[in-house]
Amino acid sequence: MHSECTQVQFTGQHVHVGIDVAKRSWKACVFLGQAFHKQFAQPPDPKALVHYLHKNFPGAVYHSVYEAGYFGFWIHEALVELGVDSIVINPADVPTTDKERRTKTDRVDAAKLGRSLANGELHPLYVPERSALEDRTLVRMRMTFVRKQTRCKNQLKALLQYYGVKKSDDVSDRYWSRAYLRWLESITFKEESGTIAFKALLNELLTLRTTIADLTRRIRLLAHEARYRSQVELLCSVPGISVLSAIIFLTEVVSLDRFKNLDRLACFVGLVPGEKSSGDTEQDTGLTPRRNRALRYILIECAWIAQREDPALLKAFTEYCLRMPKSVAIVHVARKLLSRMRFVLKNNQPYVTGVLKNG
Repeated sequence: MHSECTQVQFTGQHVHVGIDVAKRSWKACVFLGQAFHKQFAQPPDPKALVHYLHKNFPGAVYHSVYEAGYFGFWIHEALVELGVDSIVINPADVPTTDKERRTKTDRVDAAKLGRSLANGELHPLYVPERSALEDRTLVRMRMTFVRKQTRCKNQLKALLQYYGVKKSDDVSDRYWSRAYLRWLESITFKEESGTIAFKALLNELLTLRTTIADLTRRIRLLAHEARYRSQVELLCSVPGISVLSAIIFLTEVVSLDRFKNLDRLACFVGLVPGEKSSGDTEQDTGLTPRRNRALRYILIECAWIAQREDPALLKAFTEYCLRMPKSVAIVHVARKLLSRMRFVLKNNQPYVTGVLKNG
């Protein structure tokens, strides 16, 4: 007697899954080809999703997508290890109807992700290796603490202004020197409660300074490791680029091979203009709001230094200033600086001041 296999096989067929990830549960929307199949909630575990796919669609090719954000890339890595063709996308790049925008729920988000994936409308983000992500985390953590330090300094200044405490003429607060910090430590208020509050804020500042100094040392050690050393040396040959700004660039970009040309790299950094046009009307909206926040900020800061050290950049900056404000001209210089950084890395040769004139 012959037994008959009743299990349906999906060999060669494609199953697309849109996932709205959350801490307590995930909403998944499954499309078989381009046809909607099912929507369900599941535990926040990649293995549970893959188990469902293997059970219900044996032999199929599995594709999944979720939005980048709070949960990072560990879900993507786990799904890839389990045999799923996973991608991660920018939430702003998901095609969304007006109805979906006005009725936003986890189920709606999962459905539009699955539909867009099945229709081939999504462009995946570049996912770095785990080591590159952790190096980036170290560098970004320093920037986070620097912002906290700035906030703390502003709070101290505001508190002194609130109570009318004037600093002595022989002490400058411009660079928050040791002399200025010693003066802050000597301040006492009329009541003990006011002094305690002020000292607590000052102690926070001193702790932040210590943490930032330690993180800076760690980053400099990272820059001397084999995987970064040669690239950091090349970037530091470009005027205005320090070890710290070089390692920020390298950890954010990870690989220049991601970008076909300078324009793509400039778009990633955010050194391109925004535009709104309709018919014969064109409106320049300034720098695009879509950017890598750390890179655009650091490149514009480096451009102010570079235009003083590089005659070619100084000449370009001067010419730009004849037609536009300095705040706009420096953005053009930052793009030229980006071009020089890309050149030295692509050609594996140090920069020669004044030679590269075309950005």
